Amino acid sequence: MKGSVIIVGAGIIGAACARTLSRRGLDVTIVDAGASAGATSSSGEGNLLVSDKGPGAELELAQHSLRLWRTLAPTLESEIGRDFPSVEFERKGGIVAALDAQQSQALDLFADAQRRAGVDAQRLSADEARYLEPELSPAISSGVYYPEDAQVQPTIAAEAFLASARAAGTRVLVNTVVTGPLIDADGKLAGVVTSSGNLAADDVVVAAGPWAGEVAQVLGGTLSVGPRKGFLLVTSRMPRRIFHKVYDADYVGAVGSDNHDLQTSTVIESTASGTVLIGSSRQNVGFDSGLDVAALRKIAAKAVRLMPFLLETSVIRAYCGFRPFARDHVPVIGPDPAVPGLWYAAGHEGAGIGLAPATAEMLASLMLGESPAVAAAPFAPGRAPLADSLARTT
Repeated sequence: MKGSVIIVGAGIIGAACARTLSRRGLDVTIVDAGASAGATSSSGEGNLLVSDKGPGAELELAQHSLRLWRTLAPTLESEIGRDFPSVEFERKGGIVAALDAQQSQALDLFADAQRRAGVDAQRLSADEARYLEPELSPAISSGVYYPEDAQVQPTIAAEAFLASARAAGTRVLVNTVVTGPLIDADGKLAGVVTSSGNLAADDVVVAAGPWAGEVAQVLGGTLSVGPRKGFLLVTSRMPRRIFHKVYDADYVGAVGSDNHDLQTSTVIESTASGTVLIGSSRQNVGFDSGLDVAALRKIAAKAVRLMPFLLETSVIRAYCGFRPFARDHVPVIGPDPAVPGLWYAAGHEGAGIGLAPATAEMLASLMLGESPAVAAAPFAPGRAPLADSLARTT
């Protein structure tokens, strides 16, 4: 019998889940408090990365998701037509640069562990790194090249998933706030109460990005996912001078840190439009969207240290977004352990664009009683590390 699913969240994770579930024969409705792809999915760089992930469950999911992304561009075109804008999938590769001997040593150890996990991580001398990226500082000591790293245009990618889901029958309700659960006579979750009325369904999936924890609570669940603020700088257009995603060796540590204070690391890359994106910062300050000049200055100073030509480049805007931060740094995919019918696809932090296809595939497999391509246990909402982390923060 065909099942019905409500997905709360119309960003790239929710859209990817809707596409996969609807094309597997389920009756899907997406509900979002704002516009589609209007929050986290439109505030990032569109990264599809393995370079920033150490061996473990998230790396395995990222490797699988990259394999899916490589075939998605032509698949989506066949589903939504050639008139839809390209998702701009580009296998640009990534270069991580070390600025001193200590960073070089740490980077070498990290890359060695990744290689054992199947990542193509190629050690570079300083001269080899500058051959691939001539604008790199003469002060760099070494680098690692990751040819598998790729990029898409994140807003277009999210809208493409959504268009494919619509073509398969998904209904999309924007500007619709979920205000509570519908509970049947047996006490099971049977849908959601919204600002536009009640919506019944067999299952409800929370894919609300940094708001996922709040939505889970509204529906009677418990999910330790919240916002982690970050800034990006955008330069004026220029002839292409940066050919890969380039970042410093501090980036991986910042991604995996639990520190609530401001952290910055350098991430630099060109876009198809000719601008350069410069990041990044991480800060646990709730949903405070205020401009932080100190953060912007630190981002800019570190970027100039890695690529000195940026000192003469005009920044045309800066913007912030909120990454959906899981307390143990692993996405949450699967059923709530205490609320039957409630599911999660959340907590991807800055990796949601890259992990979206594999997340959707895993969620669909679990909902349909199949074995996922990547082991699901490390992502389970009831896993011990997440419960322990929640206990420490409440």
